[in-house]
Amino acid sequence: MAKKRNDNDKLEALLASVTDDMLGDDLPRQFAGAGIQVERILLEMVRPDPVQPRRVLPTEVHIKFHENRLTPTQALRELVQVAQVSARQRGRPFSNMLELLPSAESGEEDVPQDLSPEEDTLRDLVHLAVTICNDGQVNPLTVVDMSQGVTRLYQIETGERRYWAAWLLRDFLSGYESDGMIDCIVIPAEKSSVFRQAKENTARKGLTAIAMARQAALLLLTVHGYEIPVHAVNNDFYRQALDLDLRGKSEFTDTILSAMGGVSKGRLYHYKSLLKLSDEAMELADRNNIDEYRLRPVLRLPQKAHAEMLQQIVQFNLNGRQIREICEGDSEELKDEVKQQLPPHIRRIVKSLRKLEQGDEVAFIESLIEQEQSSEMALARVESLITFLSRAKNQFK
Repeated sequence: MAKKRNDNDKLEALLASVTDDMLGDDLPRQFAGAGIQVERILLEMVRPDPVQPRRVLPTEVHIKFHENRLTPTQALRELVQVAQVSARQRGRPFSNMLELLPSAESGEEDVPQDLSPEEDTLRDLVHLAVTICNDGQVNPLTVVDMSQGVTRLYQIETGERRYWAAWLLRDFLSGYESDGMIDCIVIPAEKSSVFRQAKENTARKGLTAIAMARQAALLLLTVHGYEIPVHAVNNDFYRQALDLDLRGKSEFTDTILSAMGGVSKGRLYHYKSLLKLSDEAMELADRNNIDEYRLRPVLRLPQKAHAEMLQQIVQFNLNGRQIREICEGDSEELKDEVKQQLPPHIRRIVKSLRKLEQGDEVAFIESLIEQEQSSEMALARVESLITFLSRAKNQFK
């Protein structure tokens, strides 16, 4: 647990730091007027904020990276490998990450609708990396100068997605060149602001509901004087905010609600309440971007049932009404309705399994080659099916 600190002067400085710099888009010009400089910095000297509410990397990779068990290149390689496995299971294996982007002829409509969370994240980063390479880095990162003595080190306040895109460009995208540098607005440590970070998070690509819960927690913990760690934390750190509110902190109310994207006070507490979900449920909800309205009824269940409910929400894409009635436990008819949502192709596969006999293997392979038009693709389909059946087998454990 982080220790609480009583530092009113610092809180006043924190509140004073969220004025004009949060309101305009021309950040380099505004910061330049305040004597803050824009620099090109080596990627190796920049590190993401370990308590940043937005998670770019899967949680396990995020933790290992911030515990210095993975380099940035190794962390990205793990993300790529998970995305490749997901893509192979869906019958669209890729070796070159540029294959994730739609072709110039087809446009965005060519993007599959059933992308896994990892595929979607990687595709987003690849698109951003290519854009930076082609058009330049329009928006610098804002980084806090954490240097000590001759050791230069900068922690990202805003712009972590651009950071990972820059690493992709440097180490993974063949045909694109990178000098290993990144444009940054350098902020002295005493002028860092979780409010500015929150404003950036909500102003750009939207946060998931779980990330919004972490964001609300981080802001509440800050104004209540809790020390914010400089290392990776688990969900219990954010859960400390469940006991906090804005009573006695009215001078921060408008600033917090604005930093959260202009939400109401009630909405703020709805987000914060999601921290009551179990760790596994939070991971599933964050990874699959389940919105707050659909998560709210799950809080009525015992915590040990949260993850199972989230698995059903993801598998069947349940809507708010269905989730609410299932969690209230009074709708057998609705449960039957959910069962009927099994995809038709899954039903056909299950029925066909009953007809399989010894000797059908040759006909199966010949038919697969005919459909895929190459033995290599047919073999990839077989490997994908083996992986699928192995994962299905694990469901019985």
